[in-house]
Amino acid sequence: MNLRVKHWIYGIFCLLVAIIAVGPELHAASNAHPKKAVVESQVKEKPTQEKNVNSSESHMRTPIDWHKSSETIPYPDLSKVKDFWIKVDLKNNRTYLYDGSKIIYTMYSTGGIYKKDPKTGKMKSVTPTGTFYAQQERGDSFFNQSLKEGANYYVSWKNHGEYLFHSVPTKADGKYNEQEAAKLGKTQGSHGCIRLSVPDAQWMEKNLPVGTKIEVVG
Repeated sequence: MNLRVKHWIYGIFCLLVAIIAVGPELHAASNAHPKKAVVESQVKEKPTQEKNVNSSESHMRTPIDWHKSSETIPYPDLSKVKDFWIKVDLKNNRTYLYDGSKIIYTMYSTGGIYKKDPKTGKMKSVTPTGTFYAQQERGDSFFNQSLKEGANYYVSWKNHGEYLFHSVPTKADGKYNEQEAAKLGKTQGSHGCIRLSVPDAQWMEKNLPVGTKIEVVG
């Protein structure tokens, strides 16, 4: 076998060794790119998902201020709402205004305190739960002598003046009870009515149509 043939065979051998050695690395590299692409895709999608989650409460005023509206945007124009109703969530201290299945405004609220039900032994709010309808009784202020407590901007939703939406409570001198007002949106505290911030209660008194469905849960 002459020297040229030997060199040719040796060259082919070296080429085969190089291909075998590099092959696994090429395979590993080709598999790594799709994984990297998936991870990058997930990282890019996360901010969008978080933005969507937070957008539903992005207009809520923080910290809570009972002197001001619950949201920083205007109240809804009910003339443009097709299916208006209200949901009061006693446990979460929120009152939701709906157009069909869509929340169009959220109000901080405070419902009745919870007491142990003697029949069931479970804690139960003194605010009645169920489905009710806004009533015609409403006004700018009232004072309950027996409770030594009043409020401004009220509208009735049960028993024609017994259960109301109204502002945070006032004292006998007409000034707001700031200790009780501080509970708004944070915990329960009323005798059964639904307390709202001063502007929210005023909007309710002026704009809540008689007959509006009100669901109280919790």
